[in-house]
Amino acid sequence: MTILRLVIFAALALVSVAEVIDRVAVSVGKQIITAGQIDEEIRVTAFLNHEEPKFTVEEKKKAAERLIEQALIKDGMEKSHYPLPTLADAEPMVKLREDEYPGHEAFLAALAQYGITPDVLRQHVWWQVTLLKFIDDRFRPAVQVSNAEIAQHYREQVQKWRDEGRSQIPTLQESRAAMERALIEERVDNALDRWLGDERTRVDIRFRDGAFQ
Repeated sequence: MTILRLVIFAALALVSVAEVIDRVAVSVGKQIITAGQIDEEIRVTAFLNHEEPKFTVEEKKKAAERLIEQALIKDGMEKSHYPLPTLADAEPMVKLREDEYPGHEAFLAALAQYGITPDVLRQHVWWQVTLLKFIDDRFRPAVQVSNAEIAQHYREQVQKWRDEGRSQIPTLQESRAAMERALIEERVDNALDRWLGDERTRVDIRFRDGAFQ
């Protein structure tokens, strides 16, 4: 599980069981994931990746797993009273997405084609911003990389470059910053995965029969 994979996923809202009992797909502790949220996750993820949305059982299960991870993180934020960014903090990223299209009308047409609205996209992008900030604040400060580890990572990368037939290989000094970033990102990902694994053991996660049919 990578941060990038992780950071493009949609926001998860708390929903009343009484209101959506016929649409409940998964419960994560006191949080509920509905069939509608799973479909929306598929639509928004496909839009962000410029892919055709697929609503197969397999894809629905993958989307549900992503939303379960988000629910665990959301619960962790609430327990630690983590300060959330404002919705306005998502606007620059929304603008970047809109700039991928020739104009505002083309952007709106693309959203409509995927069955999502600007507000839905904005909420998902806001959650992306929130996730990035939470991961940086929660896990990155504890990550340290030594000079020896950077050098070892460089040697491993050099071998890969040679195997690929690359003719011009940068020096360690030229690659140092990139090598350090790669190691830090890998260790942040690993720390996040371990934390999510621990959280899953503490929370009752239940799947509704036939939820993905």
